[in-house]
Amino acid sequence: MAKLIFESTGEERELEEGAPIASLCEEAGVPFACTEGICGTCVIEVREGMENLSDFSQEELDFLGEPGCERLACQCKIRQGSVKIRF
Repeated sequence: MAKLIFESTGEERELEEGAPIASLCEEAGVPFACTEGICGTCVIEVREGMENLSDFSQEELDFLGEPGCERLACQCKIRQGSVKIRF
């Protein structure tokens, strides 16, 4: 099991390795609109564990530009371990 940690509340949620993080993020209050990586409403900041997320999608690269600490929650899957995010 992998773990998604929400920095603002300290809440920790477990999910299967390889699972998308979108539904847990939405439950925690991350806003979503298109869910296709086009609108950018679901931008999150990865505080720890970037290496535990899937590679940047082409949609993320197109919207965010050069890879950094921001990701689009609708495009991410958790590979393993834990990831701490802020939104």
